[in-house]
Amino acid sequence: MLVTTMALVSTRLSAQLTLSGVVYDSSRINLVEGVRVVSTGGLFTVTDSMGRYAITVNEKDSVTFLYRNKPTQKFAVSTIPDPSKFNISLHVTVKGKYSTLKEVIVYSRSYRQDSLENRQTYADVFDFQNPTVRTSTSPDGMVGADVNELINMFRFKRNKRLRAFRLRLEGQEQDRYVNYRFNKTTVKRITGLEGEALDTFMLRYRPDYEFVSNADELQLNQYILNASYRYKMELLKK
Repeated sequence: MLVTTMALVSTRLSAQLTLSGVVYDSSRINLVEGVRVVSTGGLFTVTDSMGRYAITVNEKDSVTFLYRNKPTQKFAVSTIPDPSKFNISLHVTVKGKYSTLKEVIVYSRSYRQDSLENRQTYADVFDFQNPTVRTSTSPDGMVGADVNELINMFRFKRNKRLRAFRLRLEGQEQDRYVNYRFNKTTVKRITGLEGEALDTFMLRYRPDYEFVSNADELQLNQYILNASYRYKMELLKK
């Protein structure tokens, strides 16, 4: 996996690409406007009111950030893990119009809660088993064949319908689990993709249930990262 990732990164950096990100002050909260971003390739840009920048570079370039005529060290493009999200913090204090919020946690119904409720609602379907000959005990202690099971054995349409319904419910449950783990918020955080590019990526690289159900957090994140390298290479070739 490591060798594959390194090979993909190497191929990606051999072409011209866009380096982008956000510049913060020393608090890592306030956004810094007017920072000059200079490439050794001869191009430069300036951060906007939200501290954002984007500049075209290649693998041999280095970039420097200048604020109030004070430059930072040079950052070699070839050493930057994710050129689409190269955020830095300057050793300055700025009181800007905008700042990033601290982490906000929003509590909602979990996948497990929804799944449990769905299982309870359709318990008769999820618990369905093909009818077979079973015994039952009457109130007077007599043992005999279960009449209901005998009748259900010959209700072919009903049994077929219940089996199909159960398979459909299980498929929907699996789709929801994939959606729960492979969601836009997580993918955007790892890849830096947005808008139409993110939508396309979500469809093209959506993993199947078998992989997601067996992958831990690290494995799933690595899959998303590797897939984003392949996707960005495709975009560069267009």
